[in-house]
Amino acid sequence: MILPAPLLRSGMELKIREAVLSDARLIAAFNLQLAEESEGLRLEAATVQAGVAALLKDPAKGIYYVAEAEGAVVGQLMITYEWSDWRNANIWWIQSVYVKPEFRRAGVFRALFNHLRSLAQARKDVCSLRLYVHAENTRAHESYQRLGMTRTPYEVFELDVRQNGGPRPSTKPCEVLQSPYEN
Repeated sequence: MILPAPLLRSGMELKIREAVLSDARLIAAFNLQLAEESEGLRLEAATVQAGVAALLKDPAKGIYYVAEAEGAVVGQLMITYEWSDWRNANIWWIQSVYVKPEFRRAGVFRALFNHLRSLAQARKDVCSLRLYVHAENTRAHESYQRLGMTRTPYEVFELDVRQNGGPRPSTKPCEVLQSPYEN
């Protein structure tokens, strides 16, 4: 689905669409930049590329949405799914949020988020949107709150089972699968 949305500051139009396999290289590049900017991590490009391609080939894993301005992808987000037996519905987790620096504060993420919210509200099997954010990323916290999201009382714990239960390395992601709590 293509959704036109005016950019707030420039009058340029955005198109929001589901990502396709040909977007994989750019999405992976955005994810590498995201990890470095938000957490100071240098991820292995081949692992990220493989992870993005795996998701794009298998919608059961999740879906990427991209925002295009004048035919160029300028932002992205990904959703993955969590089944809630308490609610008898899916929770869509928003992940891998990235907007090119020159398009930040121009309504790109808002357009992506609003598109996702509309899709979720139109479905009976989705009960909420959730995301996790690095504790020190206060700019992101403010953006999410402006969109109506609220903090929850939950915290995230993780055990990387491919590292023999030890501490997770800070600069090397899992080799095959990506944790749902990482970008």
